[in-house]
Amino acid sequence: MMCGHHMRFRGYPNWEGMMNWPGRFFGPGEVRLALLSLVAEGPSHGYELMKKLEERSGGVYRASAGTVYPTLQQLEDEGLIASDMQEGRRIYRITAAGHKELERRDEAVRHIWRRARRWGDWRSAFDPEAAEIRGPAERLIKAAFKAVAGEFSEERIARVRGILERALRELQEEFGRKE
Repeated sequence: MMCGHHMRFRGYPNWEGMMNWPGRFFGPGEVRLALLSLVAEGPSHGYELMKKLEERSGGVYRASAGTVYPTLQQLEDEGLIASDMQEGRRIYRITAAGHKELERRDEAVRHIWRRARRWGDWRSAFDPEAAEIRGPAERLIKAAFKAVAGEFSEERIARVRGILERALRELQEEFGRKE
C-alpha cells in the first residue's frame, strides 16, 4: 500500500524508519470489534476493558477513555452489549445479538488479535534501553533490502538471508534468547 512516497504494510512498521509505527493501531471499526470480543469473555467495566486492550497489545496500544466509552455506548445503542450499575460502576455484558455479531465477524476479530500479538512482539524495540541500537538495526535492514533490490536472483537472496540468519544466531547465542 502506498501512502505518499512511503511504502506501508498493514500491521507492520513503516519501513521508512523501521521502528516507527503506522499512524493507528486499530483500523476503522476495529476498536468496536475488539471491545465486543473482550466483553464476550466476561462482564467488565470500562477501565478493565482499557487495561485488557493494553495487555493484549503488549503495552503498545493504550486506549483512552475518549475512545473506549463512546464505543461502548455505540455497542449498547446497537443492542450488542448491555450494562447495569454494580457497586457504583457500569458493568458491560454481551447480548445474544453481540454473540451473533462476533460469529459473523469471527475472522476479523481473530485478525485483530493476531496483529496485536505481532505488535506486542515489537514492544521491546521501544524501551528506552533499546534506543542505542535502533539506528544500527535500521541500517542493517536497509542494507539487506538494498542488496537485493533491482537484482533479483536466488543466489543473492540466499546470501543476504544467510548473513541475517548468522547475525540472529550470534545474538541468540550471546544473549540466550530464542525467537
